[in-house]
Amino acid sequence: MADLVPGLHSCSEALCFLKSSFPVVKKKKNRGGMSLVNWCREALGLRQKEAKILFLGLDNSGKTTLLRMLKDERLVQHQPTQFPTSDKLRVGKIKLRAFDFSGRQIARRAWPDYYPKVDAVVYLVDACNKERFAESKRENDALLSDEALAKVPFLVLGNKMDIPHAASEDELQYDLGLTGLTTGKGKVNLTDQTVRPLEVFACSVVRKMGYGEGFKWMSQYIK
Repeated sequence: MADLVPGLHSCSEALCFLKSSFPVVKKKKNRGGMSLVNWCREALGLRQKEAKILFLGLDNSGKTTLLRMLKDERLVQHQPTQFPTSDKLRVGKIKLRAFDFSGRQIARRAWPDYYPKVDAVVYLVDACNKERFAESKRENDALLSDEALAKVPFLVLGNKMDIPHAASEDELQYDLGLTGLTTGKGKVNLTDQTVRPLEVFACSVVRKMGYGEGFKWMSQYIK
């Protein structure tokens, strides 16, 4: 380096010369606590949301299949869920920690342990197994009446709509006792503290249909 700067005989002398001739301009700290990129995202409504979401429902309703689809965008063979598991996912603008639970009757006792600080509940129903609608209704009623979840948005997904004899959204609302209780697929005015966002969406996890609209609806209410 010294050979590149006439009159200097060592690398250290050359470095000192360069530093004095071309001083480093230090970046000013962002005292506002938010970068320009983040500020733009905030202003445009693009700031990433974070949420704790519970995936609940009876066994064989498709909870784990949906989670794997959301994470890997493909069907994955898996064993029936035995114990609560959690995973970090990104769905649209939502960054979430999803909790998957076994839907077997004995395992449902553990569900309430995870209710505190939850941001939303996704409740899956096997829309083809009409013999279990009454059982699914009992579990959903218990969730909706639990004080720990009183203000939590509920997304009910009627899975397996690709099968011909699957129940429609209207049938699911009726069989789950939700007729007249759903709040609509538009934006709900949350100034009324007695209103809890609740809606039913028919979907097919294996065909990648319907649940995207449901998560888009739910994302409006995750703070």
